Amino acid sequence: MKKTVFVLVLIALLVGTFAVSAQQAQTLTVFAAASLTDAFEEIAPSFEAAHPGVEVLFSFGGSSTLATQLAEGAPADVFASANNTQMTVARDAERIAGSPRTFVKNRLVLIVPADNPAGIATLRDLANEGVQLVIAAPDVPVRTYTDTMLQRLAADPAYGEVYSTAVLANVVSEEDNVRQVAAKVALGEADAGIVYISDVTPDISEQVIAIPIPDYLNTIATYPIAVTNDAANPELAQAFVDYVLSDAGQDILVNWNFISVRIPEVPYAVTLPEGNTAFTVDGQVLNPITLTVADLTSSFSTQTVDVTYLSAPTRFRPRSRVCPCGRLSARRSRT
Repeated sequence: MKKTVFVLVLIALLVGTFAVSAQQAQTLTVFAAASLTDAFEEIAPSFEAAHPGVEVLFSFGGSSTLATQLAEGAPADVFASANNTQMTVARDAERIAGSPRTFVKNRLVLIVPADNPAGIATLRDLANEGVQLVIAAPDVPVRTYTDTMLQRLAADPAYGEVYSTAVLANVVSEEDNVRQVAAKVALGEADAGIVYISDVTPDISEQVIAIPIPDYLNTIATYPIAVTNDAANPELAQAFVDYVLSDAGQDILVNWNFISVRIPEVPYAVTLPEGNTAFTVDGQVLNPITLTVADLTSSFSTQTVDVTYLSAPTRFRPRSRVCPCGRLSARRSRT
């Protein structure tokens, strides 16, 4: 009798333990742009370690496809899009809670197979007859950024409308997401493709050659993230968003060649190096640029501009003076 009672008590304890564990275990479903695959899969274990009992499940794909799925009622807790257009689609469908946050940025790059059978060296070669170009399908964010680049090329007298028409005539495939574009080029199924710099991952880096796109033609891709309106656990979903925006999350994204949204501290005065040493302006800018002191003195003039900005409840009116002699200074007065 005592043995039977003991067994029953043990079973009850085990059942209770399993019930508590089941209640504590939580799943967080994240819809994310395909280009985020590697970075987010590295972020997940760190987030799970900080939130015991939580499992992060991803659905990666073209942002346009994911936004459509959300609009049709697909369950998800977080949406990370590769552009604001598809985030707006989800918002218009009333699937987004609160305001999306920009959490990272990206840039386009041209890739060709490692053996480069078409002999492509620059963007200009994409218009050569017989080139097999693969790009993303319309509405996929990387395609939108690609179209913007082609519009800039068409407006450039050095390329023109004829060039853009020839490039589009060479398109042999339009893929559902950017990773499919990268895969086709890596497998040698196309002569060239346009992807994000973050898509040249270690698994394909030896199979492709990345050809930089000139800064004045490139575009900055902006990625927003948000909690959905019916997240099973809104606090947990927000915690994931916060982690992605944290230094730890941003460091992982940068390691996968994304551009961080962190804004570094900038001193009021910057002294340029002596001699002809170059300095670079990059990060969250449309056209990163490298300049020398000689470039500044020969190409830029001194200008003084009055601006006003708000800092909390206090209004400041600094007067900034940009001097080609090698010093940027700002005077600030409180008003």
